[in-house]
Amino acid sequence: MKAELELAEADSAPLRAGALLGDLQEAVEMLGAVEAVALRLARVLVLDDDERLAELTARGLRRLGYDAESGSKFRAPRPRDIVVFDLGLAAHLTVAERAALKAARPIVVTGATDGVSRAVASDLDAADYLVKPVELDALVAAITDRIAEDRA
Repeated sequence: MKAELELAEADSAPLRAGALLGDLQEAVEMLGAVEAVALRLARVLVLDDDERLAELTARGLRRLGYDAESGSKFRAPRPRDIVVFDLGLAAHLTVAERAALKAARPIVVTGATDGVSRAVASDLDAADYLVKPVELDALVAAITDRIAEDRA
């Protein structure tokens, strides 16, 4: 950002707001990453085909101190995101999305208990498999285990 300001000043050109905002966004993201490492904060991405349930889960996690966000459509996890993934979304994943999810080793939540669902979760390299309705304390235990796995 400082470089943008110096260039504009040297060239007597107007400031490019878009470039400055981009630099600022990048700095905020970097600061968040440093803070997460320093404070050992966990970011949790809750993905569920039921948007209301995803937000209720994320809200419960936020009350417990987690940096949680929710969604009803897949988005690639950021580095270090702990992903809580409803297996109902798996059928709609592209090959690239499936690979990104597999790399994140999600905690799978589902209402299904059949062997096929467990095989899909296994194919996603799931860190845990929880059957709905999931109690918040069980989810927190799975998240804690997943964090410990990353730190090992």
